[in-house]
Amino acid sequence: MPEPSNEPHKPPAHPLHPHPHPATLRRLERSSGRLAADAIARMDATLPWYRAMPPENRSWIGLVAQAGIAAFTEWFRHPETPQAISTDVFGTAPRELTRAITLRQTVEMVRTSIEVMEAAVHEIAAPGDESVLREALLVYAREIAFATAQVYAQAAEARGAWDARLESLVVNAVLSGEADEGTISRAAALGWNSPTHVCVVLGTAPDGDSELTVEAIRRASRHAKVQVLTGVLGNRLVVIAGGSDDPLQVAKALIGPYAAGAVVAGPVVPDLLAATKSAQAAAAGLKACFAWQDAPRPVLADDLLPERAIASDPAAREQLVEEIYRPLEEAGSALLETLSVYLEQASSLEGAARMLFVHPNTVRYRLRRVTDVTGWSPSDVRSAFTLRIALILGRLADGAPRS
Repeated sequence: MPEPSNEPHKPPAHPLHPHPHPATLRRLERSSGRLAADAIARMDATLPWYRAMPPENRSWIGLVAQAGIAAFTEWFRHPETPQAISTDVFGTAPRELTRAITLRQTVEMVRTSIEVMEAAVHEIAAPGDESVLREALLVYAREIAFATAQVYAQAAEARGAWDARLESLVVNAVLSGEADEGTISRAAALGWNSPTHVCVVLGTAPDGDSELTVEAIRRASRHAKVQVLTGVLGNRLVVIAGGSDDPLQVAKALIGPYAAGAVVAGPVVPDLLAATKSAQAAAAGLKACFAWQDAPRPVLADDLLPERAIASDPAAREQLVEEIYRPLEEAGSALLETLSVYLEQASSLEGAARMLFVHPNTVRYRLRRVTDVTGWSPSDVRSAFTLRIALILGRLADGAPRS
């Protein structure tokens, strides 16, 4: 809004005092209806977006144009009296019109109306009053510009606050496992266009203004070309990211706004409804990450499967059994036996070969098969730990004694 003037305040003219330009004022009053009609006609002729609008919205715009010219007439009658232009002009239209008409379109509408009035100055103004009316119109145009900016700024603030609450509902629904079709609708209202790859990234939120943190995540997501739904829940910064099938790369791209500490990326799932699975894995990983002191930052929730299993995460236990133990079991008892003996022999090929009464090359070949079947290499210390936990859980699930 414009800064308050430093000039001394002039009291408004008393009703009994004549207007300094009575003839011009009378002409302006008589012409206001025609000016509004001319402004609408010019908008129809020059603004394609106006012609394409539904009749209801065109009607509201016509009322706004009429209100704008009427407000100028009243302002010209009492220029010393402060006028609430935004209320007088834009208050005639429903609040929803600010969503149907962009700020650029509103500027074009105001400019068209002002141009129509400028073109009629010589016709409306009494002889000798042309410069007075033109100057008044210029000042009024400035005021209406500030009023337009204020209306859209207030609408943007209200929409931003509403969007933040809506986004918080979506994020909370995903984390709590309550996501449903209503969650999809809310996300769509926020611009989420249902990407096919979705993952959840969790970490500690930094101290300070959470809105600044959220905005930093949005900037990082635009740079990484992924969609995000994000929010700060308690002390956790939650990001639901869509559009990439590489959760670790996504976490690296978005890690900047997170506070110090672990940042865990859940596995990729097909859509927002399935994002609860990714969120639960990330939350379990964040809880168990303290047990792996040398864990990278960020880290995948799937890389924390053994710690999660030890911390009583049923999903991690099931995943280790179903993705490691069962495939090895189906591949034949030789792989399970060889892996078990190899791990018991402190990852010694020769020691395992002696225990199994086979050549070391046979052990080596079987261990390569274990890697092919499970994706985990027994020769890697971290992978060997994961494989050992999977064997233990698999045997417990089967209720079989240790071989």
